[in-house]
Amino acid sequence: MRSTVRERDDAIAWNVASSVRRSRVTGVTMAGFRDRGLAPEGHRLIPHPAVTLALDVGAGPPVVEDVAGRQHRGSVVAGLGLGGAVWTGGQNITCIQLRLSPLVARRILGVGPADLDGCVATLDDLWGRPASRISEQLSEISSWQERFALIETVLARRREAGASAEPEVTWAWHRIVTSRGRIRVERLATELGWSRKRLWSRFHVQIGLPPKQAARLVRFDHAAHRLAAGHDAAAVAADGGYADQSHLHRDVMAFAGVTPATVAREPFLAVDGLRHGASMPSGRIHAELRSYQ
Repeated sequence: MRSTVRERDDAIAWNVASSVRRSRVTGVTMAGFRDRGLAPEGHRLIPHPAVTLALDVGAGPPVVEDVAGRQHRGSVVAGLGLGGAVWTGGQNITCIQLRLSPLVARRILGVGPADLDGCVATLDDLWGRPASRISEQLSEISSWQERFALIETVLARRREAGASAEPEVTWAWHRIVTSRGRIRVERLATELGWSRKRLWSRFHVQIGLPPKQAARLVRFDHAAHRLAAGHDAAAVAADGGYADQSHLHRDVMAFAGVTPATVAREPFLAVDGLRHGASMPSGRIHAELRSYQ
């Protein structure tokens, strides 16, 4: 286990634990978090191109407030891109965050990313009693590695029962990810030999967003981490495929609800790098990409 403490300033600190090996469940990454003094107002979670699952294993349940202002306590699931910037808070929080590629989310969760529609829901609503039982089991284990192993066992079992995304949709998602969101939908459709309408329909149902919006989200994610790594906004816009810096500004505001300068200072973007064991900005970006490919 790798543990890292402290981020941003004296008022914000976490213990961050990540597995020493890659998950045996393809398309899933996980990390453990134990807060050491969250700010009273909570923290903004930046949209990410994955379905996010947070499993509560501590005495103080995390509280997640979605973009509509609704509060959810305990273990939660957030759809692709979170539906926008959401907030998390609470005290004495211990939880495990999982990021699920949209390609495997349906198999593991039992509902497709499109059914979540980018919203936040409690895991109890999706899984019922088994969700509470998993949290109870996790709370009885003190070792992060044992917790990770238990979760992998649960996920592997659930994965076997679900349906996979179509090969063409899987290919289109990987093309979007590897291009960092810069590929055009027309080109995707042409390379697949599909019409735009067919691509839009199949992709939306199985991934949870239309292909153009998914590409925007992947491009935003890469730009946000570049900003957090200290790169100039103009350079990020130019390298990220934005028409200009104003275009970058509009996209960041649309996804995160704040300016690029504010996104660059968001602590959870830095924690993303720390939980993957990255010490340099470039490593931080690479590690973040690995979490949804």
